[in-house]
Amino acid sequence: MRPRLPFTFGLRAQLALVALTLLALPWAGYRYVTEMERFLLEGQEQAQIATARAVATALNGRPQLMRLQPAIDSELRAEAEAELQRLAAANGETPAPEASSASVAPTAPHEIARESTPREQVAEISAILAGLERTTARIWVVNRDYRVLALAGSLKGPEAAAPQGLWQKLLGWLIRRPTEDFDESVAADVLATGRDIAGALQGTPGARVRNTPDGRAVVVSAAYPIWNGDDVLGAVVVEETTNAILSVRSRALQRLLLVTLAAFAVAAAVLLAFATRLSNRIRRLRDEAESAIDATGRLTTRIATGSNARDEIGDLSRSFSAMLARLSQHHAYLESMASRLSHELRTPIAVVRSSLENLELQPLPGEARVYIERAEEGLARLNTILTRMSEATRLEQSLASQERERFDLSAVVAGCVEGYRGAYPGHAFELRLPAAAVGVDGAPDLAAQLLDKLAANAVDFSPPGAAISVSVEREGANEGRLARVSVQNQGPPLPEQMRGTLFESMVSVRKERGGAAPHLGLGLYIARLIAEFHGGSVRADNLPAGGGVIVSATFRLA
Repeated sequence: MRPRLPFTFGLRAQLALVALTLLALPWAGYRYVTEMERFLLEGQEQAQIATARAVATALNGRPQLMRLQPAIDSELRAEAEAELQRLAAANGETPAPEASSASVAPTAPHEIARESTPREQVAEISAILAGLERTTARIWVVNRDYRVLALAGSLKGPEAAAPQGLWQKLLGWLIRRPTEDFDESVAADVLATGRDIAGALQGTPGARVRNTPDGRAVVVSAAYPIWNGDDVLGAVVVEETTNAILSVRSRALQRLLLVTLAAFAVAAAVLLAFATRLSNRIRRLRDEAESAIDATGRLTTRIATGSNARDEIGDLSRSFSAMLARLSQHHAYLESMASRLSHELRTPIAVVRSSLENLELQPLPGEARVYIERAEEGLARLNTILTRMSEATRLEQSLASQERERFDLSAVVAGCVEGYRGAYPGHAFELRLPAAAVGVDGAPDLAAQLLDKLAANAVDFSPPGAAISVSVEREGANEGRLARVSVQNQGPPLPEQMRGTLFESMVSVRKERGGAAPHLGLGLYIARLIAEFHGGSVRADNLPAGGGVIVSATFRLA
């Protein structure tokens, strides 16, 4: 027998565990969003290189524009130019002498030449710079002397509106959206360590990804060289944050989270309903299987759970029903076998008896008389067996039509015990009765027959001279509803393997004794039938101290 687990891992728990495999869906969605983000970043880099190439193409072959001296009109440009000149000094290059800021006259935002610059060139440069301005991109134009000739645009875009609803606030707290509140100034090492700018000034386009000084945004920059024949005049640098891509990523993740939660809720509800229905059907099948056979082994009902269902549980229930039907037929055959044997054997027994009687009338030698007597003894034993088999069969048939009457169980037991004292002189019978009468609805003759079977059983298993105790009492747990008749005897205890089948038909624990009356194991079976007729039951237990057995029968009180 397999040991029972300390916990129950039911179908609902198993299906809930299986439902965890649905976590693969959000994981796959997250991986998909991550891959899309990587592709978008690569596309952004390519787009920025294309923008830088377009600007550089407009400036190619125009060295006069790249020799103009810019006016330092912003702190950002001053920071960038100073850092570029530091980079040039670190690389061993000699930058052009700086113009004194005092000699530089202020100009319009896009006018980067001095007052002495021809108007045609100023207008041309202003037109180029006007075309470079973008909302979320910043463009640099750097010459070979590491001077910033042009600086247009801003990295910051419009700030996104704050979420209004509760769900939006919760999703915004779980999945952060990018912010436009960051520091867009040039870090101390951005240009000094920028391989994209250094590579572009050497003639090789490049791109890099960096963080803003406060770390609140990511900037993608691309640099492209400006050519004049085979010489590099300068470089165009295009910078843009990844906030647009991160916003798309955040919205995608939020939608993925909402879809995942909805899918999980629907799947959990469906699986819970399915598991509940499945477990209820299995429990109902279990209950019907347990109630199909009563405590006495009789088939009471057929299993009908899911009998019309076209699934495995329906097939199982139909198999159980078919099995119980076959068992019921076999059980009916076994129950009727005693009466059939009794009926069929009566005729050959009568023939044998008449033949023996005729032989006794004939003159026979003395040895033949001995064999005839042995045959008559065997015939008598066989007749006794048939009589007892017929007794059980007749009792089963008569219980259905037996009339009931009210009688005093104590009086019936007292009369029976007085008869036992004369019938079994080798045993002492002790009797304990309640002070009040015990009224029972039933048949007093059947109650006496039940007690006869219990007393005969006690005498057979008691040693000679041992006392047998008979008592009648009301059940303490069901006061006023049940009465118990107990017969207690000294002798060998009951085997544990026989306690569950002791009251079945054709079951006996007696050892074979030669020459003794045959025992078919029908006495306690008849006692059980009579007790059930009176609304009670019978049971046998070993005495707590050992050395004896107590057999008791209950009767439902009137």
